[in-house]
Amino acid sequence: MITQEIGIWIGLALIVVVFAVLFTFVPVALWISAWAAGVKVGIFQLVGMRLRRVIPHRVVNPLIKAVKAGLDISTNKLEGHYLAGGNVDRVVNALIAAQRANIDLSFERCAAIDLAGRDVLEAVQMSVNPKVIETPFIAGVAMDGIEVKAKARITVRANIDRLVGGAGEDTVIARVGEGIVSTIGSAKNHKEVLENPDMISQTVLKKGLDAGTAFEILSIDIADIDIGKNIGAGLQTDQAEADKKIAQAKAEERRAMAVAQEQEMKARVEEMRAKVVEAEAEVPMAMSEALRSGNLGVMDYMNFNNVKADTDMRDSIGKATSDGEDEEGTTPPGARR
Repeated sequence: MITQEIGIWIGLALIVVVFAVLFTFVPVALWISAWAAGVKVGIFQLVGMRLRRVIPHRVVNPLIKAVKAGLDISTNKLEGHYLAGGNVDRVVNALIAAQRANIDLSFERCAAIDLAGRDVLEAVQMSVNPKVIETPFIAGVAMDGIEVKAKARITVRANIDRLVGGAGEDTVIARVGEGIVSTIGSAKNHKEVLENPDMISQTVLKKGLDAGTAFEILSIDIADIDIGKNIGAGLQTDQAEADKKIAQAKAEERRAMAVAQEQEMKARVEEMRAKVVEAEAEVPMAMSEALRSGNLGVMDYMNFNNVKADTDMRDSIGKATSDGEDEEGTTPPGARR
């Protein structure tokens, strides 16, 4: 009896384990849900998904949603998109939204957009409800040198045909910013821009900035405009300061050259004085040689000394006379002319 009971319990445990493994590997509940929704998905097809490492509910649930919405999509397409790394649920939602909005969108194009890394559901929604992109303050300088800052709001609609390979929002903002700077720069003065800010949007719209992008620009509106710095005056001030520094540098160069020339002249004067002293030192030697050779007599030598003494006396009198005069050029009392 004990052996039979043990065998019965072991059999029941094996049955439980088998059913647990079966219900874990085979999504019976998911198959029942698909069957109740009218979606033809076989039990062996679900087992095949398990073997192909596909999570069944990631494919079956979107398939149920598509069938209920009236879309004709095969299980193989959804499974292939899942294996390619796509988001099956988002693709199905985008197809349903496109069908409701009467937008011609095939499963292949929708899957390609999703695999390209773009949110295909958001793109479909943006095709129905346009999006507003706000740019930061973009600064431009008018011809009179005044800086003008403008902020724009760009209303765009997604272009589904160009979602794959088309440029994104950053490119649109950059192109609009370039157009704003160009328009402000072509204005004669900043007052024209302030009086007619719509000239910016009209000029930018004519350039076809949405070419090659994933969007279609519907309108460009100037949300705010402001005055910035006087760039022209600042540039002129900087130029004047630079010219001043250049002139100062040239003047300093000329002063240094003049000082160097002055020092050179002083050196030459000292050199000449040295030559004079050297020449004067040779005079006594020449006179002694003349006396020795008889070319100069004693009386001649005495006359030379008298002339020299008279010259020294005259120099002394001249210096005393010049020292005795006051600042006004008059001679003090008691001084001798």
